Amino acid sequence: MPRDFDVDDLKVHKIAPREEKKGRVHLPVAGPKGPPPDASAADVDEAFGGSGEAPAAPVDPAELEERVVATLKTIYDPEIPLNVYDLGLIYGLDVGPDGEVEVRMTLTAPACPVAGQIVQDVAQKVGATEGVARSHVKLVWDPPWTKERMTEDALLELGLL
Repeated sequence: MPRDFDVDDLKVHKIAPREEKKGRVHLPVAGPKGPPPDASAADVDEAFGGSGEAPAAPVDPAELEERVVATLKTIYDPEIPLNVYDLGLIYGLDVGPDGEVEVRMTLTAPACPVAGQIVQDVAQKVGATEGVARSHVKLVWDPPWTKERMTEDALLELGLL
């Protein structure tokens, strides 16, 4: 006949009841405290940058696109030591003569913990590029990113080619 167990018999660590202590109780610190997470960057799927002021003269879209691409090559993914352009995260770049720039981009994984920060960073840096009046960055997930979107330079850098 099986023995009946009491819940207390199943406990691995039995904790003695607390005794009342007078004075302060100090808890151990687990490690250094970092800055609180930036809640404003948590779930950003689009961002804007730039002053909004149109350039004094019309801008050559081809020249401006070259400058924007150069800017994108200065923005790095924090988890992979490559820039967002060579990683193939930029799906589309539309540049107008009025200095308006539309960027469609993705990330290597939908659960990226810094997704919002990357989108905001791209919008701010593209918006600060000479000749850009306003930048609009939109995060898209279709088609999903694959390593086939990476440039040859990126593949070489990671030793995949």
